[in-house]
Amino acid sequence: MKTYSQKASEISREWWVIDATTLPLGKLAVVIADKLMGKSKVTYTPHIDNGDYVVVINAKNLVVTGDKMTKKKYYRHSGFPGGLTELKLEEVIEKDPALAIREAVKGMLPKNKLAADRLARLRVFEGAEHAHTAQNPKEIK
Repeated sequence: MKTYSQKASEISREWWVIDATTLPLGKLAVVIADKLMGKSKVTYTPHIDNGDYVVVINAKNLVVTGDKMTKKKYYRHSGFPGGLTELKLEEVIEKDPALAIREAVKGMLPKNKLAADRLARLRVFEGAEHAHTAQNPKEIK
């Protein structure tokens, strides 16, 4: 028996839609990262990017457990002395709820050359409506 290795010409991508209110942020990120990497497919090959597209809806109503809304912080630095900025999760959700989901999923993906392309297939929408109905996405339960 030989080990199967998928070729780039054999890739077939599907579209999935998931509601952000169904799972807490961390568990949601795990499910999304799994679909973006293609690990749930039988043809999964680590060095080939065979993942699917994922559409996240209702990002504005993101669910977190405990007191993460006030204690979880996001940091960025301008590069200048004293340029460290920190935002709480509740401030990030008010300003740009897609950022919280995108950062959580980015942390779940392997840090390699395929990560940027995988993250580019993630589409996050604040409300229940999304612009990808023409692709007939399947719903993740």
